[in-house]
Amino acid sequence: MKNFKKLKVWQKGIELVVDIYKNTNTFPKEEMYGLTSQIKRSAISVPSNIAEGSGRGSDKDFNRFLDIALGSSFELETQLTIAKRLNFISDKDFSEIINSLDEEQRMIAGLQKNLKQS
Repeated sequence: MKNFKKLKVWQKGIELVVDIYKNTNTFPKEEMYGLTSQIKRSAISVPSNIAEGSGRGSDKDFNRFLDIALGSSFELETQLTIAKRLNFISDKDFSEIINSLDEEQRMIAGLQKNLKQS
C-alpha cells in the first residue's frame, strides 16, 4: 500500500479540484445540476481514483485505477472545452486549468509507465 497523500500526482489532482470549484462558482445557476456538476464530478474522480488505486494490493490494480483517473481527466478536458465555448469560463482561466490538467495527465502516464517497469 502506498501513502497516496505523498504522491505528487495526487496532490496536483487536489489542487486541480480546488481550481475547478473556484472557477465553476461563476457558471450560470441553471447549469448547477448540468455541466457544473459534471465538471466537478470528473475533477474529483481524478485524485479519488489515484487514492483508491494506491490502496490496492498490486501494481496491476493501481494501474487500472490510474487508467480510470486518466479517463476522468480527458472527460474533464472535454467538459471544460464545452464550458469555454459557451463562454462560462475566461480564456485565461481556461488556459491555466488546461495547462494544469495537461501536467496531471503526464504525471499519471509517467506513474503508469513506472508501475509497468517495476
